[in-house]
Amino acid sequence: MYNLMSPKAEEFISDEEIKECLAYAQENKNNRELIESILEKAAAMKGISHKEAIVLLDCELEDLNQKIYKLAENIKKEFYGNRIVMFAPLYLSNYCINGCEYCPYHAKNKHIARKKLNQEEVKKEVIALQDMGHKRLALEAGEDPVNSPIEYIIECIETIYGIKHKNGAIRRVNVNIAATTVENYTRLKDAGIGTYILFQETYNKESYEKLHPTGPKHDYAYHTEAMDRAMEGGIDDVGLGVLFGLNNYRYDFTGIIMHAEHLEAYKGVGPHTISVPRVRRADDIDPDVFDNGISDDTFAKIVACIRISVPYTGMIVSTRESEETRKKVLHLGISQISGGSRTSVGGYAEEEAPEDNSAQFDVSDHRTLDEVVHWLMDMGYVPSFCTACYREGRTGDRFMSLLKSKQIVNCCHPNALMTLKEYLEDYACPETKALGEKLIQAELPKIPNETARRKATEYIENIHEGQRDFRF
Repeated sequence: MYNLMSPKAEEFISDEEIKECLAYAQENKNNRELIESILEKAAAMKGISHKEAIVLLDCELEDLNQKIYKLAENIKKEFYGNRIVMFAPLYLSNYCINGCEYCPYHAKNKHIARKKLNQEEVKKEVIALQDMGHKRLALEAGEDPVNSPIEYIIECIETIYGIKHKNGAIRRVNVNIAATTVENYTRLKDAGIGTYILFQETYNKESYEKLHPTGPKHDYAYHTEAMDRAMEGGIDDVGLGVLFGLNNYRYDFTGIIMHAEHLEAYKGVGPHTISVPRVRRADDIDPDVFDNGISDDTFAKIVACIRISVPYTGMIVSTRESEETRKKVLHLGISQISGGSRTSVGGYAEEEAPEDNSAQFDVSDHRTLDEVVHWLMDMGYVPSFCTACYREGRTGDRFMSLLKSKQIVNCCHPNALMTLKEYLEDYACPETKALGEKLIQAELPKIPNETARRKATEYIENIHEGQRDFRF
């Protein structure tokens, strides 16, 4: 058995253990009795092991697959309700010294436009995002100790939090930057970041090293152990992810569940989020070069099985995916999506000329934030711009204990409705506003706590007076 309690990557992500699990799953993919027993255990909504999870993912019995999807949907509703948190990525710099073969920022790419935002440009980007209605950002930057050192990232965070424009303010800054030291993670924590996000890309060490032939990211162990260092540095909300399509999806699915198990066992709290991106076309990147692509149906089943395996963890799907694909997976476990995203450096404030392309990947969902908000509400979801848990200190094990006890709904649902009302009042087009007003009135009675329901109602009714940002 692999060592859950060891902080060493090759012990908590055991290649031998994963291969044994993959073989076991193939042997039992039509074992009705076993699969039904796993589903019975999973119905308790306390999670299942990586070995059990890969059996569900490999299941070929159609009636049981339908039960898998239904259970994932029920778990999503139980813990996250019909709320979908909104965010946007903000690219600060695409200078990079790594040689990642799936990313156009790789050091050998001499024709991509290299850009780095200065603080005035950061302000322009943030104001453009605030004018859309965004309150939560995910900062992105290539790894380059000269052009984007930790001091630059922290300066950008301070700039972002300092911008108040009309009724807009960025209330939570998540950070997706390269693996770094405990000391630097502490500095990020002190700067007030929300979640530290780092995609593993693939958990297969051999594939990982081939895909990262040069640069500091080549070090598999240093990269894989980053979350342990981040938590040691005081960051209690961390976000995992793999880039599906680089390696065998069954291997990486098992690996990410093992990583979540490790954090729960070793640090006492699992990942705050799990992201499920797929390889996309970019400047000099052809996704067809990679022979591990997965279908939309397989992608949906991965989402469902992650939701069942790690029921308390938020799940993210970005604009890498099309409107159709995002609709397919929302009810199966997704709790956060991006909207109106740009993956270029400086892409929000100004339209980028084709010859100045600095994008990390091609976006598949090109709709505006307002169009995405309208779309979500039309399907009965509540778009949420809430960041209260982060600002009230409900992070890490405190957040997870509230979620596991199902008490978080008394904060999340009223906060979601109040922030949606703020969005409707300040940014929505008339059609979106009309739809949203109806949705809010239908959802207010569903707030379980009477005091929270009353205060949320009062806030929503009086928001036209200029009041903003009351939270539970």
